[in-house]
Amino acid sequence: MTRLETMLGGSPYVAYLYGYPHKTAYRPLTPAPSLESVWARERREALFLYLHVPFCEMRCGFCNLFTAAGPREDVVQGYLQALAREARRVKEALGPTTFARLAVGGGTPTLLDVAGLHTVFDLAEQVMGADPHRLPVSVEVSPETVDAAKVAALRSRGVDRVSIGVQSFLESEVASVKRPQKTAQVESTLDLLRSAGFPTLNIDLIYGMEAQTEETWLASLRAALRFSPEELYLYPLYVRPLTFLGKKARAWDDQRLALYRAGRDFLRSEGYTQVSMRMFRARHAPAADGPVYRCQEDGMVGLGCGARSYTERMHYSSEYAVGSREVRSIIAAYSERTEDSFGEVGYGFILDEAEQRRRHMILSLLAEGVEFAAYRQRFGTEALADFPELAELETHGLARRTPEALRLTDAGVERSDLLGPWLHSEPVRALMEGYSWR
Repeated sequence: MTRLETMLGGSPYVAYLYGYPHKTAYRPLTPAPSLESVWARERREALFLYLHVPFCEMRCGFCNLFTAAGPREDVVQGYLQALAREARRVKEALGPTTFARLAVGGGTPTLLDVAGLHTVFDLAEQVMGADPHRLPVSVEVSPETVDAAKVAALRSRGVDRVSIGVQSFLESEVASVKRPQKTAQVESTLDLLRSAGFPTLNIDLIYGMEAQTEETWLASLRAALRFSPEELYLYPLYVRPLTFLGKKARAWDDQRLALYRAGRDFLRSEGYTQVSMRMFRARHAPAADGPVYRCQEDGMVGLGCGARSYTERMHYSSEYAVGSREVRSIIAAYSERTEDSFGEVGYGFILDEAEQRRRHMILSLLAEGVEFAAYRQRFGTEALADFPELAELETHGLARRTPEALRLTDAGVERSDLLGPWLHSEPVRALMEGYSWR
């Protein structure tokens, strides 16, 4: 029995692969290279600029993001001052740069007050040189932290996409994941966002929560569609180490796959196009414009504690943690750093040529598919020759090959969280397995 066959006999929910390699494969870099050396040979005409705000009003039971709940105001201000020091040093190292995308995430960026939000956008625009009025700009918000003044500030700074984590429109369901959310407040916030005229509204929902049924899941989807979102992301519930639910050690919900299929079929029937396992886009969503950005090929500049940066040969970030004490300790250390100290990269992962090829293949397969010509143009080799294990996907009906590309079937898409980990290299798997959760 092959490794894929063994994995197919288990849960389809192994891990969400939103980047490769995962941050749990990162390790301290000794000696720490300079930012200038890390970016020396990189293309800089189509970068993604990401700014991280590692604060939330509360921490949901399922969350394993790098964030601290309920920070004091002096902690927030100290963090923003450090973010400014980092931005200045990073810009010095990068030199002339063109950005193709801008995003502010967290955490919950709208935990910041209006002045704090303007500070973040001032850094992006005035220090880093990213013009938010000429780029696609996305910001994450929450029902508990956004208000009319913050919405007006975001619109004035060129934000054209807001993403809101609703998770469920049923209060009993969100309470089961330690989220004391009121549906009336959610609906009021969605009305506010729609009235502000953001071209793209994304709503995040979660399936697999305690006591959730197909009927209640579809009820949440119908409630979401009342606000005509241009995008929806459907996330399976994961119980991760050191999160509230992980500490409760609850069993997986064996209905997740059935709920996923019900949600997928419902959104397709409503005219939404499935882009990936999680992402669905409406017919009325605006056409993609702005500079071209391909995550498989173009780099990312991450600013802030917890943000990741990607070059072709190195991925790096601050150290990673989930436990609240460790997260707060890392944020405190970040806030004390001098401007010069941000000129070194001390924690990350070096991608050799084999890992570069694997990253391109995995990210492509889980999105639009592995396009053979694009792979050949970049690496000078054939994708199926470099990764003969991909043929096994066809054997099991998980992918379909054409002369142009290898693309996942519906059966493959619904197992994306299994196929991503299956395709990890042995060195990356060993590093992830050896990571000690903090």
